[in-house]
Amino acid sequence: MSMTMTQKILAAHAGLDSVEAGQLILASVDRVLGNDITSPVAIREFDRIGAKDVFDKNKVTMVMDHFAPNKDIKAAVQCKMCRDFCNEHEVVHFYDVGRMGIEHALLPEKGLVVAGDVVVGADSHTCTYGALGAFSTGVGSTDMACAMATGKAWFKVPSAIKFVLKGKLNKYVSGKDLILHIIGMIGVDGALYKSMEFTGEGVSSLSVYDRLTVCNMAIEAGAKNGIFEVDEKTVSYINEHSDREIKIYKADEDAKYDAEYEIDLSKIKSTVAFPHLPENTHTFDEIGDIKIDQVVIGSCTNGQYKDLFEAAEILKGKKVAKNVRAIVIPATQDIYLKAVETGLVKIFIESGCVVSTPTCGPCLGGYMGILAAGERAVATTNRNFVGRMGDVTSEVYLASPAVAAASAVAGKIADPAVIMKEYGVEK
Repeated sequence: MSMTMTQKILAAHAGLDSVEAGQLILASVDRVLGNDITSPVAIREFDRIGAKDVFDKNKVTMVMDHFAPNKDIKAAVQCKMCRDFCNEHEVVHFYDVGRMGIEHALLPEKGLVVAGDVVVGADSHTCTYGALGAFSTGVGSTDMACAMATGKAWFKVPSAIKFVLKGKLNKYVSGKDLILHIIGMIGVDGALYKSMEFTGEGVSSLSVYDRLTVCNMAIEAGAKNGIFEVDEKTVSYINEHSDREIKIYKADEDAKYDAEYEIDLSKIKSTVAFPHLPENTHTFDEIGDIKIDQVVIGSCTNGQYKDLFEAAEILKGKKVAKNVRAIVIPATQDIYLKAVETGLVKIFIESGCVVSTPTCGPCLGGYMGILAAGERAVATTNRNFVGRMGDVTSEVYLASPAVAAASAVAGKIADPAVIMKEYGVEK
């Protein structure tokens, strides 16, 4: 039976020769993930079902990233609960303040996910790791509890949509623009419970970090997961970060897809998702004069060093506009340190930005950048729902790091190519 990439991975982990869309399977997992918000619920369920120990001390991971460093007493209690659980069960991969990062940037960096893995995480953006050729998906905290205890999880095998990429992205255009373009094209339910599978010669032109961004936001199209075909860049990245065995799964030539799209990367423009859905996308030939109050550069979607570099390239030698707050959040400690050592942090501070410790912070309306009534923010985050980053009358505009940086300088939503030209830097 012909299968997609995702179906082949799931079949292998279920011990089956083949699977088909809609089939219910019980599959082994290679990684179980939770954070400081979702893990406490899972821990209570773990205890309630009478589990005595985690199935594998090396395959359970908890990352304190949403409200850490703790913003209040409740956050401190939740982190302590996770800390105590991981100490009791000798969980190897527990990441706390000083060692942690934003979970979906941290796990690839630490080499905890490789091609061919099945990963479940009690966070919807666990689909990020498909960039490395893994099947990864978000689950509820109860599923996390059962996976921690048994090393297995139930799945309904998803059908798939195929995206064939060709060409190469232009200057100041990145993976964020690509995924916003796709979501704008198919809608927030356009891939509902499907696998978004990316292939084609254009894949090789995308960095691993662009691919991580694309897969991170697969859930914003309703997808079960996103996954890229493994190539030399994938293998090189994994080997740099991990010594684990890589298992590469390629879709069969006659694999069945619900739909197929061909996308010319050279035609993708800088794209902004207007409130209050990621599908409400516009390019700069459609965007008028929209003043802003805040810019956030970071999150699990765009907090990599590449993202910070692209933002710093725009901000260097310029100042953040008056009455605009610009917040930069490196996704991990290693990224933060590299940004210090290479001078990016100096550029950010001199331009008028504040640089934060790694945290999810403002993305979910947690802290480090909450919006007041009527305020607008351009953010490199992944969601712009009503009240997502603060007051229900505030607005979040999703964009790439380049667009966010340009907007910080302009004081309004701005095209990075235009801003650089205005400052004497030709496109």
